[in-house]
Amino acid sequence: MISKDLNEYEKIKKINKKIARTRRQRGYNWEDTLVKRFNSVKSWKAFRLGSPSVALPDVLTVNNVESTIFTIEAKSGTGTTLQVPFDQIERCLNWIDNFQIYQKREVILAFKFLSKKRIGTGKYEKRELHEFYKVWDKKKKVIDCVCTYDGKTYALKNGKQKKLVLKDFLMPFKSKYQLFYK
Repeated sequence: MISKDLNEYEKIKKINKKIARTRRQRGYNWEDTLVKRFNSVKSWKAFRLGSPSVALPDVLTVNNVESTIFTIEAKSGTGTTLQVPFDQIERCLNWIDNFQIYQKREVILAFKFLSKKRIGTGKYEKRELHEFYKVWDKKKKVIDCVCTYDGKTYALKNGKQKKLVLKDFLMPFKSKYQLFYK
């Protein structure tokens, strides 16, 4: 009996590791895509800054000709919502505040909803791929931010949804999947 429970535990542990690896890979791929898109546009230079444990934004991008710097927090997934925790937004704000030589400094939240929607463990249905780019309003109090598959945003405080309107941001590169909230 104990060996059966232990076997089941090991099986679940292995599945959870695989799921975590898949999520990290999706995140890395989305960040890498953003870096490549920026680097393909004249005057822009982008860098993927590293793992989440090092307190850095996902992507840093600069345009020295236009005196512009962005920190980007990138989220990608198969669900109907994607969340950016407040501490990640705060971290991005701290970074752009340190580069005051740049006239335009923005925190961009980049959301990618994949073309498959998770409907259960290991079960998916096909849907349109959507990308949304939202600029964080520096006047707002930093709070957990959630974006929905249709591009609406809301704040999450103590498990309760609160109205949060963030402006869509037009990226300097082309993407056939970029949508704007209506």
